[in-house]
Amino acid sequence: MEIPPKSPDGSEKSPQFKELLTSNTASTLCISSRSESVWTSASRSKWDIYHKPVIVVSVGSAIFLFGIVITSLSCILTENEKVYKMCGPAFLSLGLMLLVCGLVWIPIIRKKQRQRQKSQFLQSLKSFFFNR
Repeated sequence: MEIPPKSPDGSEKSPQFKELLTSNTASTLCISSRSESVWTSASRSKWDIYHKPVIVVSVGSAIFLFGIVITSLSCILTENEKVYKMCGPAFLSLGLMLLVCGLVWIPIIRKKQRQRQKSQFLQSLKSFFFNR
């Protein structure tokens, strides 16, 4: 059996083990989390909420249309036909992927907004009844 090396200060436990015991992992995770707190009730505009999926949908639509144009060029132009036939479907699939991802993202955000509103409502009810 292998004997674990002793730490420099002579104690039985390794420095990594001590660091794990003394670190505040939960508080670190909460601080570094990008999710919004339920306790903040700052209202945000629709653009602040939906700007990322709208941008993804817009870029996806533009790339998809560009793919349609390039694919149709392979039918019209005979020079560089192989390049158009290779690039057209690639842009079509990339644009369609971004478009679908953005369109699926919007209902997810709506559902999260409803859950956040319910949670804030329940928190206010709880504080009303328990703070009396």
